[in-house]
Amino acid sequence: MDTILTAQLAKWHEDGEHQQIVDTLLEIPPGERDYGIISSLGRAYNNLERYEEGLEQFQQIAGEGQSDPLWHFRIGYSYYYLKRYEEASQAFGHAVALDPDDGDSARLLEWSWQKAAKEKLTLMRRELSRQRRDSEQAERAVPFEGMDLSAFWDDSDYALKEYVLEPPGDQLIASVEEELGYKLPASYIALMKQHNGGVPYNTCFPTEEATSWAEDHVAITGIMGIGRDKQYSLCGELGSPFMIEEWGYPDIGVVICDCPSAGHDVIMLDYRYCGKDGEPEVIHVNQEDNYEITYLAPDFETFIRGLVNEEAFDTSEEDKEENLRKVAQGRFSPLLTELCSRVTEAEQLESRIRAVCTRIVEEKGYFSFHADELSLLMYDVQFWLYTNAYPQPSREAYLEVYPSMIAFGGEFGQGGYAPGFVSDWLDRRIGEGRIVQTGGGLEFTEQARTEVIRQLEAAALNF
Repeated sequence: MDTILTAQLAKWHEDGEHQQIVDTLLEIPPGERDYGIISSLGRAYNNLERYEEGLEQFQQIAGEGQSDPLWHFRIGYSYYYLKRYEEASQAFGHAVALDPDDGDSARLLEWSWQKAAKEKLTLMRRELSRQRRDSEQAERAVPFEGMDLSAFWDDSDYALKEYVLEPPGDQLIASVEEELGYKLPASYIALMKQHNGGVPYNTCFPTEEATSWAEDHVAITGIMGIGRDKQYSLCGELGSPFMIEEWGYPDIGVVICDCPSAGHDVIMLDYRYCGKDGEPEVIHVNQEDNYEITYLAPDFETFIRGLVNEEAFDTSEEDKEENLRKVAQGRFSPLLTELCSRVTEAEQLESRIRAVCTRIVEEKGYFSFHADELSLLMYDVQFWLYTNAYPQPSREAYLEVYPSMIAFGGEFGQGGYAPGFVSDWLDRRIGEGRIVQTGGGLEFTEQARTEVIRQLEAAALNF
């Protein structure tokens, strides 16, 4: 690949112009594409989330790629986002062996191991729970027999307004099933005929593994009813088709419960193993982790019977104390440490960052950034620090490096984050004119930069 094309591809990659890379490289006849061209084409496909096509490109140069850690990383990336975790583990393992200092490969290797182990555990749990379900159902003649459903629902004004519908008739049920493309479980229909959608008193379901919500459970906001008239009904404004078509949830079944994350995770009926007319399993799907799936129950009735009250998991005080210790004493990530060391116009920078983060934990009870004022300030601070050391990054480059500062910052870290909050903050600051496009990338205006430093000092002093 000639140097001019190489430079142009690097520029397009930095600017996020991945489709331009694909279009340009596809114009080169297949017989004239060398190792670098094919590798760049595969990377562009990966960045466009067209992982099958990326994988196809990398497999074409597998022989030459065996000694190249970057090839192993890129094909591992394809496997990872295709949820082929065993193969991803092998690829990232080779990448680390060839380049032990490659932190990205090491991190993805660990994640691949964890997800592969989770898949094996899920297979065992699925079989055990099915056996237990079959044994229990043999003793029950009708759905929810012996369960006191009169104490199940919390009919608050909010629940009645947003969820609860009139009991569905057979014609409505058939119409909704046709729209969804799946036969609804008999136990779900039975429950909806008794109370069509709503918010239960018990909103937590225990898990044997950590989820995006908690270490040992998931939480729901409400259960969607059969109908279209309420926004939180199966075919309502924010119902199952909307979550699949607009939010990108996997088209493997029906979204039946929303969660407190406001769309970033849901509970679904999963028809992959039973067909569209069978008895679906119940799963938790986390949008923020490549739509990670966690198995919950072999069927809807088992899921409902397994719901427990949130008080069973109330560790808020212990969690708050641990988070306060973390923000006060936890070691900064290597990147955050480097960025702070390169600042000359602000004193006591580390202590000010810790003070603001302590205020966040005191107010929320945990260490996380959302869309509140202190969180917006911390987004500003991180952008200021990064652009001070590495001027004018592209939008894509900054969003890619963002997790390495605080979100996944180790001791002084949150253990995760919602990318939507960060991109929303960035769009907001661009819209306000505080962040501008200059040259090849983004930067604060001088006035905005000065204001961030002033606000950081004021917020720390007010603690």
